[in-house]
Amino acid sequence: MAGVLAVALLAPVPIAPEYVALGDSYASGAGAGSYLGGSCRRSSNAYTALQGKDFPSFKFVACSGATTKSLRSQFRALSPATTLVTITVGGNDLGFVDVMTTCTLNGDRACEKRVGKARDFARDQLPARLDATYATIKAAAPGAQLVVLGYPRLFTPDDGCRTLSKRKRQALNDAADELSGVIAAAAERAGARYVDVREAFAEHGVCSGEPWINALVSPTDDSYHPNKAGQAAYFQALTSGRW
Repeated sequence: MAGVLAVALLAPVPIAPEYVALGDSYASGAGAGSYLGGSCRRSSNAYTALQGKDFPSFKFVACSGATTKSLRSQFRALSPATTLVTITVGGNDLGFVDVMTTCTLNGDRACEKRVGKARDFARDQLPARLDATYATIKAAAPGAQLVVLGYPRLFTPDDGCRTLSKRKRQALNDAADELSGVIAAAAERAGARYVDVREAFAEHGVCSGEPWINALVSPTDDSYHPNKAGQAAYFQALTSGRW
């Protein structure tokens, strides 16, 4: 009996699952309503909050406006006890708000020029930023499963949208495709699981019959972000391939 007790005392204590949700406004749920307070626009409808319901320990630190360079405060939530980390980040590094403002207020050429600048950044500078981000997560939470979620195309092709011209919509969708490729490649290098949501959103763009992404709305911070249905689609994509 004493020997059995000694073995029991020496056995490792099971770690309760702990989930840490990192990232920007697409991860915090900006655009989906039911905000939890504060300036980070964290929504109870966010895919992260929906996933968090399954965990006894959930740290929801994703924040609207976050870039790969401003995640330091979010990283503090990570620890060796963390078992799952999700992250959506990179869009703000490319100047998402400025891109959308330029395309909304200016002509086709100005929009395409600004989108081109964002695509150059995605190719030339974002990969190293993502590599450093994922490496930091891995070091702080070495036992965690890292799941990287990408971004959807904003517009459904040939939807007759009057919000922006066809040339602008195409430029923005092409940029989303390039950004998705860059993020997917970085996730693969890090040994993380990548969740591509583009196909899920394909028929649910801004001006579709059943939009999962807000158009230009008030407050403007909610514009061009997934609504409640869009966040539910993110959650379905995340959970359809359980780790």
